[in-house]
Amino acid sequence: MRPAAAASLRPWVCAAVEAAILSALLAATTTRLADMRAPATLLLPKALVGALVLQLCLYYNDLYEDFAWRRRVELFVRVGQSFGAGFVVLTLVYYTFPPLDVGGRVLAVYLPLAFCAIVAWRFVFLWAAGHEALRERVLILGTGQSAQQVAREVLRRAPLGFTVIGFLGETRAEVGRHVVNPSVIGTTADLLPLVQAYNVDLIVVALDDRRAKMPMAELLQCRMAGIRVEDATGFYERIAGNIMLHNLRPSWLIFARGFNRPRIVRNAKRAVDFVGALVLLVLLAPLFAVIAVLIKLTNPGPVFYRQERVGEKGRIFSVIKFRSMRTGAEAATGPVWSREDRDPRVTWIGRHLRQFRLDELPQLLNVLPGEMSFVGPRPERPYFVERLRKVIPYYDERHNVKPGITGWAQIKFGYSSTIEDAERKLEFDLYYVKNMSLFLDIAIILDTIKVVLPGRGERYYPGGR
Repeated sequence: MRPAAAASLRPWVCAAVEAAILSALLAATTTRLADMRAPATLLLPKALVGALVLQLCLYYNDLYEDFAWRRRVELFVRVGQSFGAGFVVLTLVYYTFPPLDVGGRVLAVYLPLAFCAIVAWRFVFLWAAGHEALRERVLILGTGQSAQQVAREVLRRAPLGFTVIGFLGETRAEVGRHVVNPSVIGTTADLLPLVQAYNVDLIVVALDDRRAKMPMAELLQCRMAGIRVEDATGFYERIAGNIMLHNLRPSWLIFARGFNRPRIVRNAKRAVDFVGALVLLVLLAPLFAVIAVLIKLTNPGPVFYRQERVGEKGRIFSVIKFRSMRTGAEAATGPVWSREDRDPRVTWIGRHLRQFRLDELPQLLNVLPGEMSFVGPRPERPYFVERLRKVIPYYDERHNVKPGITGWAQIKFGYSSTIEDAERKLEFDLYYVKNMSLFLDIAIILDTIKVVLPGRGERYYPGGR
């Protein structure tokens, strides 16, 4: 069997490795150049803070995304930018908290060493991900839409260390036909000899019609021989971060791991929502006042805008936002999806509020009573929900959790203005509902900040404003 070392290195594993590298380097440099007798109780916090700051800079330069590994030149430049920003941030941290200061001499030596170590580690990963001996060889059982969707995602995420060696069709007439990039290399009847010939590590079952001949005995034999066999839906979820709606079966939703929300998790999430919303409302009160004055000065009408949305268990509630459109903007058109380009209904100040998602801040008032959460599927308007639930399967499953100010679909897909976009976003919403946890919420909030700070918020603006 071929090793799958490259495939096992997910971004979180990469982050853990780099945390160890950065912390160890800073500790060693400080010990060597500063006070060799410094106790571990002082050395450890300094090392962890230094590593954390640099990793946050790497994170906000998208260096923990799959696609950040592709080009060596871009990787070199991005790591350099991250370390430049890290130098500035560390200087501010040391100025604000002198006990954490490692000294200018240590920093001058540490940052170049850390830069070289991170670049070298990343280049090793790129080599490993592209080395045939370290890639996991995948055989896809099927040639339909599900099989093609899986193959495209694997090809898009080449740094994860997978190689699609080909597809298995149902008839001899399909053999040799190109599907996506790899071709059909045989039929389901050829499964065992092809697995041996190509030294397959993983078989992905992606038959659109399960009533077609499924080689159960052969698959069982492969499984007993140590070859992994995965369903297309589960495999796709694992590498793509969303759930493939095409040909999704209720049985998969019933038996798949996830969708369990223990009371302790729900209570902890509610407590964090309540305390966080309360604290933010107090801290942001001056900003609320400034925005209210600007809205009043630039366009007549109310400061806040209320709109009915569908919440948890289908309950209707009124979402609260700063008004970003002209008064009566939908009087003539009725409910419409927001436009990605320059929407003539949006006011001048509203455009800037949307750019940095500041118009969303009053939704903290929806979080306090439990109508919304910080993280969850974005709540949609009843008008659109009625339309979408008729044409998109499993659409109502997104209403099994509280809607959120931000969500997995917002940071991974962004803007939507069509039914097709709504279906695509549902794939991400279902992934969140299935895998909801406090750790995932933290990751989504960090990603949201990464989107909002550069002013990309309007691009991720959900429909129905």
